[in-house]
Amino acid sequence: MKRRIFLYVFVPFLLFSFTGCALVLQKGRRSDLEKIDSLEKELAELRRTRGVLEDRLSKEINNDQVSVSMSNRGLVITFVAEVLFDSGKAKLKDSASSSLDKVSSILKEEVPNNRIAIEGHTDNVPITKSKWASNWELSSHRALSVLDYLVSQGLNPEKLSATGYGEFQPVASNDSAAGRQKNRRVEIVIIPKEAKRVGRESAAPAEDAGEDLK
Repeated sequence: MKRRIFLYVFVPFLLFSFTGCALVLQKGRRSDLEKIDSLEKELAELRRTRGVLEDRLSKEINNDQVSVSMSNRGLVITFVAEVLFDSGKAKLKDSASSSLDKVSSILKEEVPNNRIAIEGHTDNVPITKSKWASNWELSSHRALSVLDYLVSQGLNPEKLSATGYGEFQPVASNDSAAGRQKNRRVEIVIIPKEAKRVGRESAAPAEDAGEDLK
């Protein structure tokens, strides 16, 4: 009984977090229990991967160069842009390979079948002394540079995507130097395997709504 209460109260929140939309779980639907079991396994996998990342990236995390967190998109590895790039540049520093090698190794070992999104972000200071037309363009090329590096380390390119958001998704105020530094970042997002399937099925008509649990 306790497990059933947990399933119907807590897991809808997880489904919302992974898919961005609420999914109604009906007591008589066997398929919903299957989705729940799958999502529970996915959560356990992501928690384990987070632990591995925090262990192997402990030096970078302690130096405030990298952070690892869960979000409604999945498991997020955030790099301070200065760790990877010189100011106004999209070419990776030679020193960036140490941290990116750790990440690529963990992605291959722990989540080889997950989709990985690489997202570039900047502060709101206008581009003035570089070849880029805008922060948006700079952030896109930085994301692509990280994607290319991960591919060179053996990650499946079919599982990767790169997006630049420029200054338009800040995580801190751009009114201070500390805030602008937080906004200049690259995020590597491990997307839950179940997110796409659950989101697709939530929009489809239920064929087994009347099937009682045995």
